[in-house]
Amino acid sequence: MADRTVSLPITGMTCANCAANIERGLSKLEGVRQTNVNFASERAEVAYDPAQVKVPELVARIRKSGYDVPTARLELPITGMTCANCASNVERTLNKKVAGVVAADVNFGSERAQVTYLPDLITVEQMVAAIEKAGYGAIAPDAADEDGTDAEAAARQAEIADQTRKFIVGVIFAAPLFVLSMSRDFALLGPWSHAAWVNWLFWALATPVQFYTGWDYYVGGFKSLRNGSANMDVLVALGSSVAYFYSLALLLVPGIGDHVYFETAAVIITLIKLGKLLEARTKGKTGQAIRKLIGLQPKTAVVIEDGEERELPLAQLGKGVVVIVRPGERMPVDGEVLEGTSAVDESMLTGEPLPVDKGPGDTVAAGTINGQGRLKFRATRVGRETALAQIIRLVQEAQGSKAPIQALADRVAAIFVPAVMGIALAAFAIWWTATGDFVPSMIRLVAVLVIACPCALGLATPTAIMAGTGKGAEKGILFKKAEGLERSTHLDAVVLDKTGTITEGKPAVVAVHALNDTLASAQEALFWAAAAERGSEHPLGKAIVRAAREKDLHPPEPEDFQAEGGAGVSAVVNGRRVRVGKPGWFDEATAQGLQAASQQVQRMQSEGHTVMVLALDDKAAGLIAVADTLKPDSREAIDALHRMGLKVVMLTGDNQQTARAMADQVGIDEVFAEVRPEEKAAKVQELRDQGLRVAMVGDGINDAPALAQADLGMAIGTGTDVAIETADVILSSGRLTGIPRAIAVGRRTMATVRQNLFLAFIYNVTLIPVAAGVLALVAGMPQMLRELHPILAALAMALSSISVVSNSLRLYKAKID
Repeated sequence: MADRTVSLPITGMTCANCAANIERGLSKLEGVRQTNVNFASERAEVAYDPAQVKVPELVARIRKSGYDVPTARLELPITGMTCANCASNVERTLNKKVAGVVAADVNFGSERAQVTYLPDLITVEQMVAAIEKAGYGAIAPDAADEDGTDAEAAARQAEIADQTRKFIVGVIFAAPLFVLSMSRDFALLGPWSHAAWVNWLFWALATPVQFYTGWDYYVGGFKSLRNGSANMDVLVALGSSVAYFYSLALLLVPGIGDHVYFETAAVIITLIKLGKLLEARTKGKTGQAIRKLIGLQPKTAVVIEDGEERELPLAQLGKGVVVIVRPGERMPVDGEVLEGTSAVDESMLTGEPLPVDKGPGDTVAAGTINGQGRLKFRATRVGRETALAQIIRLVQEAQGSKAPIQALADRVAAIFVPAVMGIALAAFAIWWTATGDFVPSMIRLVAVLVIACPCALGLATPTAIMAGTGKGAEKGILFKKAEGLERSTHLDAVVLDKTGTITEGKPAVVAVHALNDTLASAQEALFWAAAAERGSEHPLGKAIVRAAREKDLHPPEPEDFQAEGGAGVSAVVNGRRVRVGKPGWFDEATAQGLQAASQQVQRMQSEGHTVMVLALDDKAAGLIAVADTLKPDSREAIDALHRMGLKVVMLTGDNQQTARAMADQVGIDEVFAEVRPEEKAAKVQELRDQGLRVAMVGDGINDAPALAQADLGMAIGTGTDVAIETADVILSSGRLTGIPRAIAVGRRTMATVRQNLFLAFIYNVTLIPVAAGVLALVAGMPQMLRELHPILAALAMALSSISVVSNSLRLYKAKID
């Protein structure tokens, strides 16, 4: 194979040495002929042998060297797949045959391909063409007809309509064929039914079913074999063709037999077509959460232009436009309220049923429903930037991802069809050798081919994942990956950050005390403390400044401001050194001044208050007690976690006594106190080192390292801020009760996955041997089981996939509080 040259964009280089590092790293790969990394243009020109090394390996090597190659992500709806092997074919085509694709993951259940690719090397059109060349269809993103109709939905409906037409044709021809054939077999017709022309009539009825209704199976089977694998279409095409062409041979070569099986071939194809049609319709319901979310956004919006109200299509709205929403209407975009007050139903974002009061300065989100008031707001996020668009994207990505448990089904599916073909041929050879009867042996071969169902295996996991993530979205729980669903079922402990998670995150000053004659009053102590804290971003510091302003104090700007992360601040105010911080932060000289107030400090801490010490010129001068109120649902959520058998741990920067007092109020098992922000991840790892599988719950920003360190990261977000990158799960309601709900959704979903896999495996493991004739060896077995007719096998095969998908749909009806 001739060498190829690829030009890769590079980010992260800071000097010419970086370019040299990348060149050295790439040169170590076998198959790389030459590399030239240009620091100025930030590109790498790589000549390589595609037989020895692929573009994804080049990208991986560059990233391993500490740099990055910018990639884009794309989700492509796929049409024409009939089983998990088809998904593997598309995946293999994208990963191995399309230069520029870094990674592709194809989900049979959601019928979508998630592709990470290099935009400089490959276009969407080229990827679509490659998929079509492999024998399947792909719908380019944003494709729509002139009326703006969703192209994917239209394509799915067209596919179902085509399948319906073919099924109807199958019924029209197969039904009379089956009735006539069975009536003749049971001697319900006269002698005329055994005339030669009747068999030709059967052939005439069977042929349209074989080559119109069943044509998809021939085409799909051929494409699958051309791609180096075998799928369900191969089994159906083989099974029906054996019966059809054997019967045709009897017509063309008189004397080799007298019983034709045209009705077997026709009914097999018609029943399986019915099964696939019902499967497609039922499978479509697993994506109803996405369709509901997409349907929430109105098509038009009323805006104010030149002082007049105008109705515009949503696509024409830009940031900064002023939008009018009347009572009962949905918000078309995200924005900030300028005028009016109303109660807004945000349940589609948060899962919480109670409306939220909105007024000037508050934010509103696309898709939420305005109550009784008229609101005027300025658009801040439009199109794909809105919270609703982000939620849709997250749910789509989760539904399209694969859970680790699916790996087993994928491995089985990869060898399933060849194995079934081998079993069918072995059954035929054994029975023909043992009995000398060709026809019964052939019937068993056909039964094995048509009863095997790789579809059920392929649908077992993805349909449950789609339903589970959709159910979670309804409850304001956004799983970013299917892996998060699976991990949520294996937890031993849940770690909760205190501020903003267990508490409201809005601490307030509840008491101020002056400690010596230096200060005339508690108000003066508050003045000095607020002056020092004016430069602080810490919630406690902000609470002190807010309290001073509420008392109409006007502290000056501090000089030489210094913050000691999680401990306190120091500044010069009016020529005096002012320090405000935790009691343990101060040096020994200052601490001696606190001894007289030690009982007072302990009393405030025992009440769950955080105590801050004010020192002027290194002399203790005051105490400030700050309290953060508990969220109203904290106790309820923690009780629910205990009922699930989980240990609950709290992380906080407070001292042990204050932290323990608050933990006792809500029933927390263990407390890590006086933890600095940068130490949170280490505390999570400490629990993991004890053998515990840990979920970390935080706000997704300050707690990012700890969220990443945990087995499962949960971010307490809000409906309007869902793009939290570090967490695996986003609780968009902002409520703690979302934690047990998320775990409950995960447990129910994975239970459904296990049920589906059991159904799929037990179906195939049990019925394939039955179809092969194993029960014929058992004395006294009913004739129906001794000789499983291919028509019954086809019916069982059709029902197997539907049973798996229907079981997944039960998740939507599951009660999860």
